[in-house]
Amino acid sequence: MLSRFEMHRLAARSALRRHRGRWALSAFVLAAALLGGRGAAAEEPYVGGHAVADPYFGVSLFDYFQEHYFSALGDLMVAKQLGRLSHSTDEAEVLRGGLLLSYGLDLEAGRIFTRLADSGASPLVRDRAWYYLAKIRYQKGSPADAEAALGRIKGPLPPGLEEDRILLLGNLLMARGAFAPAAAVLKPLADETDGPSYARYNLGIALIRSGSVARGSEILDELGVARADTEELRTLRDKANVALGFAALQNKDPERARFYLERVRLTSMESSRALLGFGWAADQMIDPKAALLAWEELADRDTSDPAVLEAKLAVPYALSEIGSNAKSLEYYGRAVAAYEQEGANIDESIAAVRSGKFLDDLVERNPGEEMGWFWKIDRLPQMPHPGHLASVLAQHPFQEAFKTYRDLRYVSRTLQDWDGKLAVMDGMLAERREAFARRLPQIVVNQQNAGVGRLDARRDDLVTLLGAAQEQADGVAFADAREKSLATRLERARKNLEALEAGAGSGAPAAPGPAGTGAGEDIDLVAARDRLRRVAGALTWNLAQEFPGRMWDAKKSLQQLNEALQSLHLREADLISAQATEPRRFDALAERIVALRARITAMRPKVAELVALQQLAVEDLAVAQLRQQRELLVDYSNQARFAIAEIYDRATIARDATHARPK
Repeated sequence: MLSRFEMHRLAARSALRRHRGRWALSAFVLAAALLGGRGAAAEEPYVGGHAVADPYFGVSLFDYFQEHYFSALGDLMVAKQLGRLSHSTDEAEVLRGGLLLSYGLDLEAGRIFTRLADSGASPLVRDRAWYYLAKIRYQKGSPADAEAALGRIKGPLPPGLEEDRILLLGNLLMARGAFAPAAAVLKPLADETDGPSYARYNLGIALIRSGSVARGSEILDELGVARADTEELRTLRDKANVALGFAALQNKDPERARFYLERVRLTSMESSRALLGFGWAADQMIDPKAALLAWEELADRDTSDPAVLEAKLAVPYALSEIGSNAKSLEYYGRAVAAYEQEGANIDESIAAVRSGKFLDDLVERNPGEEMGWFWKIDRLPQMPHPGHLASVLAQHPFQEAFKTYRDLRYVSRTLQDWDGKLAVMDGMLAERREAFARRLPQIVVNQQNAGVGRLDARRDDLVTLLGAAQEQADGVAFADAREKSLATRLERARKNLEALEAGAGSGAPAAPGPAGTGAGEDIDLVAARDRLRRVAGALTWNLAQEFPGRMWDAKKSLQQLNEALQSLHLREADLISAQATEPRRFDALAERIVALRARITAMRPKVAELVALQQLAVEDLAVAQLRQQRELLVDYSNQARFAIAEIYDRATIARDATHARPK
């Protein structure tokens, strides 16, 4: 069976062999699962079909999509503690659990998903939680528990997750030998028009293993000639042909095996196995020369490939089959020398791993911050023999241990960075203390000079005046400067007119007329009074007409004045409160900084110790894998020496038999 993770492993081995390409460290692409999409692409909307209602959850999502996973996790934890996720609680918990899982904190993530699954969360959230629990248990090597978690899913998941769920269930069933049920699970997905090719591959394997050899072979055969537009699909096509070829070899059908194996590309990562199988097919057909051609091509490749090591034994075997014992001895000797040289190369690789430069160089050549499971290796570290990395880095235990090592290094750097930030905060706090002490006296003086009480009294006077004007409908109270000037002139004219009338009644001479009327002309007092009355009436009329609007404007201005005074009162209260609370707040912040610095100081040596221990653990895994290769070389070398001894024995027996013949 071939899982999505195995496809990444295939791509990894190919990239390592050619010293280029991209390889994901993750055992499964958690980002695709979290987003509910295919591959690494997100399908909208992320949060169950509704807009993000909590801004702080939106901030976390922004960091998440920027691949700042550590920041996204920190934002979520802070928002949760401060109660800022009232509208997105379940979705935020799903994301938080996924991020914790991406950093290897599977126990905490498992508790989150279990709580969501057992709580009153929506069916979709519960099903997704059970799916993630199944993923966790699968990763931790508990297939039975993973299968039980998948059985708790009640409804269909989003498209991307549903596809992964089917593939995971199929893999779990095949892992415990239930090939017929696995085929039944995989068939609907494999039959889809745009169904994943690896689902058809797994279906073909499941059918063959369940006894439906013809149908399984037919599916793999279709996959073996299918059009492939990507390297991943071309590799899968080659793998299908290799599987068909070796199945035919097991069924003693070498001709069909050769037919399938000839379809494998010579430049693909499966070509070594194909050449090896092609040689054994030719051997079954009693065609040692054809077998020799295939094995000689394979034997000249990089000896870090197990198939190449086996070919170095197969070549002299084929030579002996065609009767070329001298050549066979020569090539067996070459094989022994190659195995000894490769063993020395492995010893050099082990020494390079133990030197500590291997992991450091691997991290430094592939920089990435806050990546969790989503970090990719694009450049290999400096090694005396890089080919040995294929079997080391492709191992899942090594990947998990290396991710932990890398994350611990990031935590160590983060603690160092936080320690520096605390020093900055300490300086900022000292500046704030000094600024507060320096500016407070002047602010108090300014507040006292503002005379809030006098302003309140003035406001009360205005309220009284406004109430009186409204009660009396006094338009004069709202007269503007021009109108007030006109009223003053009218009052002066009225007094002048009264004085003129009083003089006329006493027999005094008439006052001269105004300019332009001619000297000595008398004023018509009756006309003047009438004119004065009409002008005064017009002014009164205008003031009455403007009164409602001006009254409304005055009330609005009074309301604004009240708001300004209220704000001034609040500032005064804040100032009074700040004089007592700010020093205490400064002290509390200083204590918080001291406490955080103490925690960071205590954590840094512990993290440093964990980094060293984890580095040793990762190196042990790498060395163990390299030593397994070393043991395989010893086994091959022993086989070659045994074959050499056997050839010598046959030659000795033949010589003795020749000498023993009667003459």
